[in-house]
Amino acid sequence: MDLSLAALAGNLLAPTILFFLLGLIAAFAKSDLSIPEGAAKIMSIYLLLSIGFKGGAAVADSGISNALILSLIAGIALSFILPFVAFGLLSIMTRLDPVNAAAVAGHYGSISIVTFVTAVSLLEGRGIESEGFMVAVAAVMEVPAIISALWLAARKGSGAKFDRKLAHHILGNGSIVLLLGAFAIGVTTGTEGLAQMEPFIIVPFTGVLALFLLDMGLSAGRSLIEHRKEISGGVLIFGCVMPLIGSLFGWGAGALVGLSMGGTFLLMVLCASASYIAVPAAMRLALPQAKSGIYLSLALGVTFPFNLTFGLPIYFYLASLTG
Repeated sequence: MDLSLAALAGNLLAPTILFFLLGLIAAFAKSDLSIPEGAAKIMSIYLLLSIGFKGGAAVADSGISNALILSLIAGIALSFILPFVAFGLLSIMTRLDPVNAAAVAGHYGSISIVTFVTAVSLLEGRGIESEGFMVAVAAVMEVPAIISALWLAARKGSGAKFDRKLAHHILGNGSIVLLLGAFAIGVTTGTEGLAQMEPFIIVPFTGVLALFLLDMGLSAGRSLIEHRKEISGGVLIFGCVMPLIGSLFGWGAGALVGLSMGGTFLLMVLCASASYIAVPAAMRLALPQAKSGIYLSLALGVTFPFNLTFGLPIYFYLASLTG
């Protein structure tokens, strides 16, 4: 396997990544190109269903293992810890007040499922196997980060708290329900179920992902344009530095758990990404005084493009050193 930096840089020429860049360019050029909201929602549902089902089928084939349990524990622990790391870094690099810093920090302990799906697609394209249960690890890394962010905000007298309404809102999040539900169905039906679903969830997957990333590129570019005045230089740099720091936490955890090269890469991607779906919704509910223009634009407009273009090759290379 050619793991040279030149080969890894070639990932930037993958059709999926190029369609994302096309969306960014179209947004910056103020093109009227757009994907209907309903179509984007259907594509999101399809990607979550596909990746969840395939992960569940892989677990059914391999069985429950100590690595699965340890990985779930590691994912939960990392999701709790990373917001504190992000908050400390924001305190040094930016002039954000504690409430806004806490809101931003929460996004960096949670995960971007689209970045994860893209990383899985990258591994499959190179014929590299990974642990199917990493889908479950992704799902459990949503809630702990939100709790950490609210604790950080409450410590500064914001009045934020994790109540029943917020818990129901988070646990009932459609992305989590679909991902875990598809995973459970994959575990139940196993390889036979995968064979039945293959024409639907495997063959069209890359094409749907390319179209979805085109829409994400449009959204990321337009979010940056709309909120560019709220993103200071320090905040911008944080959005590129924090993913690298998070990936190193994932790298270390993957080595401790004993994950394969592919599994370590995916854990690094989870730790490097920032939520722009579940956590923003929770922050709007729990911390309405925090500026959504900062945390949403940072996660979607800075960290997401950074990970897709530069981050994934770096994480892949580092993970390959453990293989």
